[in-house]
Amino acid sequence: MDKQDAVQSLTDTMAKFTAYIGKHLPTDVERKLAELRARETKPLAKAIYLSMAENQEAANRLDRPSCQDTGVIQYFITAGAGFPLLGELGDVLAEATRRATIAAPLRHNAVETFVEKNTGTNTGSRIPWLDWEIVPDDDGVTIDVYMAGGGCTLPGSATVLMPGQGYEGVTDFVFDVISSRGVNACPPLLVGVGISTAVETAARLSKKALMRPIGSRHPDADAAMMETLLEAGLNEMGIGPQGLTGTDSVMGVNIESSARHPSTIGVAVSTGCWAHRRGRIRVNPDLSYRIISHEGVTL
Repeated sequence: MDKQDAVQSLTDTMAKFTAYIGKHLPTDVERKLAELRARETKPLAKAIYLSMAENQEAANRLDRPSCQDTGVIQYFITAGAGFPLLGELGDVLAEATRRATIAAPLRHNAVETFVEKNTGTNTGSRIPWLDWEIVPDDDGVTIDVYMAGGGCTLPGSATVLMPGQGYEGVTDFVFDVISSRGVNACPPLLVGVGISTAVETAARLSKKALMRPIGSRHPDADAAMMETLLEAGLNEMGIGPQGLTGTDSVMGVNIESSARHPSTIGVAVSTGCWAHRRGRIRVNPDLSYRIISHEGVTL
């Protein structure tokens, strides 16, 4: 396959996958929602969970997006340095977004700043947003596709704490964010927490935390314990589905962290709504692929 044909093949795959995840929730999210629905005790909350399940069944059956806000398209790329189309990947994903916008269809959510004009293609300056990580000694690429909604993920919050505030300060910040705006973010939420050295690094990590499967744990034992404790504490708030109270508030809490300057603790919180539309695909150098996030799916 020559390079032009390879680019076309990869673009077709990513356009189909991007369109697909707007309509079908990943396997871990579906399972978690079923778990929360089964243990819910309040009649109204249980009815809302049933409505969510009916909504998703209709999206699957009618081949339509799960939510009217199909978000800003973001791609989180873990690319092997030897992937043969590494240099073309940015253009491939932009074109895949344009095609998915028509094929799905996806709502037009790219407005050029200052121009104040919707592009109509879900592409524009630095949109779709590409987050890059290059891995040596690898010739494939893993791509997380995410639809970042205007009511849930995009209004994230970040700050820098003084070191004396410690992990108690991190906990306070997480609770402040969820208690102040979690009701409006279409709970139950997947909460991504980034702990780092500055607002920009913490914010990036909080978003990458949302790409992790529900139920996964941070490799550090103390961080994993903090994930568990935050999840339990947030659930005690009883925000419930769509913020109308219930047994739980969140689908889970994922923390991503980095080393930091001794004088700062950067912390950020990003949230994913109950219709957490993300997908992970692994593309091999011969452009064969495996969908990781949705079990048993081929395009």
